[in-house]
Amino acid sequence: MNLAFILLGAILVGAGVVGFLSPNKIATGGTAGLAIVLYYLFKIPMGILLLLVNAPLLLVSIRYLGKQFAIRTILAILMLSISIDFFNEVIHLEALSENLLLSTIYGGLLSGLGIGLIFLGEASAGGGTIIAKIVCSKTTFKPGTIILAIDIVVVILAAVVFKNLELALWSMISIYATSKFIDLIVTGRRQNKVVHIASENPHELQIKILEEMGINGTIIQGDRLDYSHNRKIIFLSVNKNRIMNLKKLVQENEPNARMVVFEATELLSGTK
Repeated sequence: MNLAFILLGAILVGAGVVGFLSPNKIATGGTAGLAIVLYYLFKIPMGILLLLVNAPLLLVSIRYLGKQFAIRTILAILMLSISIDFFNEVIHLEALSENLLLSTIYGGLLSGLGIGLIFLGEASAGGGTIIAKIVCSKTTFKPGTIILAIDIVVVILAAVVFKNLELALWSMISIYATSKFIDLIVTGRRQNKVVHIASENPHELQIKILEEMGINGTIIQGDRLDYSHNRKIIFLSVNKNRIMNLKKLVQENEPNARMVVFEATELLSGTK
């Protein structure tokens, strides 16, 4: 199953890079974006460039990523390189769009979906993740900060090599689109909201929520900052389509309650 995810992901990334991004000189993030820039500099096939850029990192990846993850990552890079060169050098896939907006969005979409599938296959899609893990093991920087720095460097290189600031700005949009579709694949579409309801008399309210809405949750004990009142907080995970019903129920049964709604960026459900 992991190999299937990695293979499908590599095909999608290859189609996105060759069909939309590369022919319009739009760089995506990480080593794939760097390969696009270097392709226009040296006219070496992008797949080979991707291998050359990642090779030194893959040699040291076992120590930082673990043996199994490193092996799957090596396979992912090989499949990505073959996929990109297959579309570009073998079948000579023409640009699927010459419109910069469409190419940016759809190139980012396919790349994001593909990288997300590679992540689901428990592998990495390139050197950016490896660099982030190595740097973070030696410093106090966070992985997201390192990956962002790499993407910024790629965008600056694209602006210099293509001598076009506007293309670099399109590249930033492509990187953003890619990251959003990676999140969509890895964490799923966010349908739930996290709700905190602070109440001094939550007993009746919790019964109403259970009986009328069929939603279960957790009761958390709390105090006001000045310790003047003891409060209980009802902690719930609620489908976003039912938020208004919950709000109405709270207003009718506990007018003094405080209800706070948060975005649930990831929701993992147990088997029991």
